[in-house]
Amino acid sequence: MNFRKGRAREELEINLIPFIDVLLVIVIFLMVTTTYSKFTALQITLPTANAEKALEQPFELNVAVDAQGRYAINNVQIAARDAAGLARELQSAVQANAANTDSSGGKPDPVVIINADALAAHQTVINVLEAARTAGFAKVTFAAQTGGK
Repeated sequence: MNFRKGRAREELEINLIPFIDVLLVIVIFLMVTTTYSKFTALQITLPTANAEKALEQPFELNVAVDAQGRYAINNVQIAARDAAGLARELQSAVQANAANTDSSGGKPDPVVIINADALAAHQTVINVLEAARTAGFAKVTFAAQTGGK
């Protein structure tokens, strides 16, 4: 029984707009929930060494930087605030150590250890690095502490 005798049948069509909306939501959901893992190109095992401790400790310059931007070399606060002043202070600390030890031989090559406060400005640490470079000290390292629970 066809009650629409004089009317032509309408063509059926798929409404794509809701279909696209659903697919976009699924794509966004998959992107958010996907975990990305980093794969290394090469699986390597680093070598180990069983070396003994060094018999001689190198001369260490401990440079402390606090959160307010003040500097101290070997626990002695200094007035210098720029890289040039720090370089002069570093060189005078090395000269003072050489005079105290009366070591015969070549020029001492100290290790500059930077003890920077976690809240210290980045520029203050860069000033210490620049001062060490200006003073001619090639060995620079940073002190850190392990996180406790």
